[in-house]
Amino acid sequence: MVMTEGSGAGVEALRRRAVRLEYFTIGWNVLEAVVALAAGVASSSIALVGFGLDSIIETSSGVALLWRFKQQTVSERHAESRAVKVVGTTFLALAAYIGVEAGRNLWFRRMPEFSLPGFILAIFSLVVMPILGVAKRHLAHRLHSRALAADGLETLLCAYLSATLLVGLALNGAVGWWWADPLAALAIAGFMVREGVEILRGERGKDDD
Repeated sequence: MVMTEGSGAGVEALRRRAVRLEYFTIGWNVLEAVVALAAGVASSSIALVGFGLDSIIETSSGVALLWRFKQQTVSERHAESRAVKVVGTTFLALAAYIGVEAGRNLWFRRMPEFSLPGFILAIFSLVVMPILGVAKRHLAHRLHSRALAADGLETLLCAYLSATLLVGLALNGAVGWWWADPLAALAIAGFMVREGVEILRGERGKDDD
């Protein structure tokens, strides 16, 4: 029998692919958190410490998605709904942290501090995260999974955070624009609040239905 995307076997194959993506996401984010936190503490870099905490928050999103696609004891709709709520909440938690840290950096005029391990990590993240995020979004469309689509967007935002970290370091080093990094981070935080609220509001509307 030919396996099609709409068949049970085809859907199961897509689910297994989603599980593999989330395992990779969790593993990468754990590694990212360890390196970023260690480098941030060693160089007294608030930006790197924040990047490491961001990776921890994203790990919780990956765990929620992994649970969603491996769950067999609850209904499909219930598993999807719970995963969407967790991802939406991580958006707001991450936005709050980024907003507070960026605001403090602006207020106290904290300049991004250079760290070679952190710089290398940000470059790797800038390469890996867009590929992973696009793969999740594409798979989410085929599985009709709002939770996976939201998780994919969060992964893409990790790439944007990597870019702001690199740009902030470069602009501060080249022309002394120390405020470029926190301003970019505040813009990302605002976007994340909007997305997180829309995700949770959309899921609440489905619950009401």
